[in-house]
This record gives sequence, C-alpha cells and structure tokens, in this order.
Amino acid sequence: MRAYFFFILLAIILSSSCEDVIDVDLPTAESKLVVNGIIRVDTTQEFVPVEIRFSESSNFFDDNTPTQVDQVFIIYGQPDPRQPELLLNVAFSNLAEEVPGTGIYTPDPNFSMDQRIRTSAVFPGTLFILQVSFKDRSYASRTFYAPAVAIDNLEQGDNTLFDEDDTEVLVTITDPPDEQNYYVFDFGFGEFLALDDQFIDGQDFEFSYFYERDLEPGDVVDVSVLGADREFHNYINLLVEQTENDGGVFETPAATIRGNVFDVTGLDNNLLFDNVNRPETFPLGYFAVVEEFTQTLTIE
Repeated sequence: MRAYFFFILLAIILSSSCEDVIDVDLPTAESKLVVNGIIRVDTTQEFVPVEIRFSESSNFFDDNTPTQVDQVFIIYGQPDPRQPELLLNVAFSNLAEEVPGTGIYTPDPNFSMDQRIRTSAVFPGTLFILQVSFKDRSYASRTFYAPAVAIDNLEQGDNTLFDEDDTEVLVTITDPPDEQNYYVFDFGFGEFLALDDQFIDGQDFEFSYFYERDLEPGDVVDVSVLGADREFHNYINLLVEQTENDGGVFETPAATIRGNVFDVTGLDNNLLFDNVNRPETFPLGYFAVVEEFTQTLTIE
C-alpha cells in the first residue's frame, strides 16, 4: 500500500511540475532603423528598379516592423577628380512610400519631374548617396556602383554534401585579370554566398553550391551574381554566418551587424562621414547599387 501511495504521489508531483510556467527576462534593446537598400541593376532595362525597405528592429522572437520615414532621396553623380567632395553630373531621385504602411519606398510618381534613375546614368565610378530623415535624426550612406560578371554556365550536378537529398548546382564565371574583384551570389530562398578572387584572378572558375532543402524535379531556381566591393562582401559574409539557419540574410538580423548607413545628424558634409564619434548611435542594414546577372535552372 505504501509503495502504491508513493507512486501516486510521485505522479502528482511530476505532472504539477510540467505545468509550471517559467518566466525568462530577455534583454531588451533600443529600437533601431533598419535599411534594406540593395539595388540591383539590369543594364538591359531602361530604368534602375529602385526600392528601399525601411523597418524598425524588434526584440527577440519578433519580426522587424515596417516603418515610415519622414524623407528619403538618392543623390548620384561622379566625384570631381579635383574636388572629390563635389559631384559632376549630379542628379536626384526623391522616393515615396509605394503603399502606405509597407515601408517600401520607390521613385515618387507624383513629383514634378520623373524621379526614376536611368541605367544609362549608371557606370563604374558613379557614386550614390542615400539620405534619410527619421524621428528627428538624419541618416546617410554612400556607395559606388559595383559591376559584376555574367554567369558563363549554370547546371545541375550529381554530388551531395551531407544528405542524399542535397541538390548540387555548378556555377561558372570568368574573373577579369589584374583586378581585385568581389562577388555576392544569390541562390534564392534567402541563401547567399560571398566570394573574392584572391585565388582565381583572371581565371574561368567553376564551383559547387548545395541546396540543403527538398527540391523536386521541375522546380525552378534563379541564381544571380551581384557586383560587390570589399565592404559589401564582408557584410554578406557576416550575415550568412549569423543567419545560416534562420531563413534569409535580409530577415531579422541575428545580431547587431553594422552596415554602411550612418547617423549624420548635425554633420555638414554628406560625402565625408563616419561613426567614429558616435559608436553607439547607428542604424542597421545596408545600401548598395550593384550590377546583377541572373540565370534560371530547372531541377531534374
């Protein structure tokens, strides 16, 4: 009888403990502006598909929230060789929220002049400056247009990496000789790979990429190569490392990774700025204008 009573008592204790609620105090962080400003240029098109997404960072387990900014525009042109702080052939593109509440900003269709950027105005050496006003702060970013190389060949391979269901794709590019080049490959599904030409300078280069997801015969994947500079290459590398299992490098950041957008409130020179004197004041995200080449592959 005593043994029977003991087992009943033990069952009650265990079942009660399973229902206990444990409150965990998670660290909170100040909300930050998040800028998703990777602009991809297809030189076969007449206009650059400008689209900047703004959101505010959230706490753990929460998605970033789309937000409205007070003003946003892009300045572009070529730095004057004699006075680099000045731009030649300077032009502006004012942006407006495409659909209220989405945080997606595109060239303002209601402006007095066409605010779209023509691809004919984009070439190596063109400098782009993003300026944003948000909650009484000013933010800015500067980036040079980054050209890319075309994908020479894209085909499906037969090898696997860790699982027999992995799908291999083989990508071939030709790296221009005697240049320091950086590339960012977009394999869809939020999967990216950053590459530099340290060991492939001037060579035809083929590499494998493995999709560790279920792809069925007939599925279509788009593979793109984006131009990049060293900073963009390094930024993508960090994002890939920290969001490898989270469904995409441009979703909620896993950690505070600084990009190339800075708080410039009170500064009077938007060509020369940094965060040296403002180590704790910075937004998240990145702004880049890059050439893109894409090929499509049907899985067999």
